[in-house]
Amino acid sequence: MLDRIFDYLHFHFSVEASIVLLVLVFLEAVLSADNAIALAAIAQGLEDKELERQALNIGLVVAYVLRITLLLTASWVQQFWQFELLGAAYLLWLVFQHFTSEEGEDHLHHGPRFTSLLQVIPIIAFTDLAFSLDSVTTAIAVSNEIWLVITGTTIGVVALRYMAGLFIRWLDEFVYLEDAGYITVALVGLRLLLKVVNDSFVPPEWFMITAIALILAWGFSKRTHSEKIEEQEKIEVVEGSRE
Repeated sequence: MLDRIFDYLHFHFSVEASIVLLVLVFLEAVLSADNAIALAAIAQGLEDKELERQALNIGLVVAYVLRITLLLTASWVQQFWQFELLGAAYLLWLVFQHFTSEEGEDHLHHGPRFTSLLQVIPIIAFTDLAFSLDSVTTAIAVSNEIWLVITGTTIGVVALRYMAGLFIRWLDEFVYLEDAGYITVALVGLRLLLKVVNDSFVPPEWFMITAIALILAWGFSKRTHSEKIEEQEKIEVVEGSRE
């Protein structure tokens, strides 16, 4: 009889743990879309596909270590608003750096360019850490079981790596995606800044998710090849008028 009771309790614990883990992974995936674009755009600054992959792989390993450190010290970190202020300042600095960079031939900003992995890896790691400052509170609110949070974070980082890989490819395919990504980074930075000023000013998660979804929808609204076709048509019209 006692064995049956333990089996029953264990079953319910396992089911509850599984549900919480799924929720954590879902939150990681939803809240990491803007992070993935930012990391992809940073890695793309190397302008070499092999180096881009290496930068993401190594950078996210370092980022994972920093995330786990943040989770283990979350109760201490949350006592100091200075961490969130630094995170907000860093993210907004990335946005400023992108939108003040020189425009390319396509009349779009493409952020800074890098020549080595050592330049990019710290930026990837600290960018992910700055995003994690915004999401760690959500993760801990879902579950007090640290092993569940760490497991969810581990799966989230692996998913983030694949998402960033996809976004690197999509950045070449969609005209507005890079700008859209940095606008979402600005939203996260401003949200962190509002948390420092006054928690009551912070917009709810549903608002952030909706805003990010709308901005990304705009980012995916125009393919690069369609812009090239339009330019070619304009050239043909000009040449035709000369004839």
